[in-house]
Amino acid sequence: MMRRERHLCGRRRWLVLAAAIVLADQGIKGWIATQFPLGASEAVMPFFNLVHLLNDGAAFSLLAGAGGWQRYVFIALASAVSGVLAFRLLQGVANRWEGWGYGLLLGGALGNLIDRVTRGAVVDYLDLHAGGWHWPAFNLADTALCLSVLILLAGMALGPDQAEIPPVETDNV
Repeated sequence: MMRRERHLCGRRRWLVLAAAIVLADQGIKGWIATQFPLGASEAVMPFFNLVHLLNDGAAFSLLAGAGGWQRYVFIALASAVSGVLAFRLLQGVANRWEGWGYGLLLGGALGNLIDRVTRGAVVDYLDLHAGGWHWPAFNLADTALCLSVLILLAGMALGPDQAEIPPVETDNV
């Protein structure tokens, strides 16, 4: 009995990671929406601004302003990906690379999905810039998505033996 509970807890920790990303992302977006008028920008550091922007496109504003149909495509895609990731995490992962990668990917996908459903577009609030050049604005969910890809690629490059989840100990009593 103890073995099963520990194993399920290991599976749930990646879902908890995803939930933490969603809650933090939505909390920050809610704060930005109440504190900054749409289009506002506030300098925080010489290379960083907090902004309040809406992006109805995908990464780097891909398909932004495409007439509105893209919202439903992105909602369907994010819903399908989130469902598959949640199922995969509940089944268990092969190693920590997968757990971290899938957990961050699920959290990021759900964070932006909630925006598309409730606001019609994704709230972006982080603006990095240097010498008059601005990186496209982004948010915590976007950061989690990008980090998940890097972690999954690193896990593949290192191979499955580099980050195996340790076996669950059993009580021999």
